[in-house]
Amino acid sequence: MNGSDFVNCYADGERAEAYSKLEFARTYYLAYRDLPAIFGDHVRGKAAIDFGCGTGRSTRFLRQCGFDTVGIDISEQMVAKARQIDPAGDYRLIQDGEFSQFISAAYHLILCAFTFDNIAMEKKITLFRGLGSLLHPEGRIVNLVSAPEIYVNEWASFSNRDFPENRSARSGDVVRIVTTDYPDRRPVEDILCTDESYQEIYREAGLQMVAIYKPLATGGEPYDWVSETRIAPWVIYVLNRAGSTSGTASDSPAVSS
Repeated sequence: MNGSDFVNCYADGERAEAYSKLEFARTYYLAYRDLPAIFGDHVRGKAAIDFGCGTGRSTRFLRQCGFDTVGIDISEQMVAKARQIDPAGDYRLIQDGEFSQFISAAYHLILCAFTFDNIAMEKKITLFRGLGSLLHPEGRIVNLVSAPEIYVNEWASFSNRDFPENRSARSGDVVRIVTTDYPDRRPVEDILCTDESYQEIYREAGLQMVAIYKPLATGGEPYDWVSETRIAPWVIYVLNRAGSTSGTASDSPAVSS
């Protein structure tokens, strides 16, 4: 199935309820473990947007990191749950790709935590272009995505054993994965996007890479790892606007495990 046939499986009340119970544990721990240090290395300023905030987990995380954060999402069910969990938080329902309520060039950090995993390829370019317009001249987009390898291996928090077709998927194809950390075992449908595809998307959107991180488990964490010590399940891209004079990416951005 091609990404053009994709339907957002998160626009669902039952899914929102299950998603709200996720914690920073097991495979998800590796997604967030290094973010505070990454922010410290690359972000100057406190104004932040959590794009695709879902039920507010990453919005609250950013606040704990010291950022003045607004969480935004297109799913009414997700935003409603975020507001229920965190009445004092700033959560806003937006129309798809509509950023006119936000001040241009005002935000020091835009975090996208798994948001682009289930967005069609052509739509990614449009959204990144819009998000780039919101960045302060020294601002950064931190795009946390699922590595292609996550869909063909077993993990502490995920299973792909029922989807052998994932192995033949190409960039832009729909892939399926089951999250085992909560009771809702319906598969999530994502859209595979390789590093090469992301790099082209960033160029088309007027963004450039500053750094790339691929977090691995050390083996000393209190979790029963499956593949996490050998294969990185996540990729973290740090981006700025093309032509920025602050932290301009070199021909080979820093890569860290």
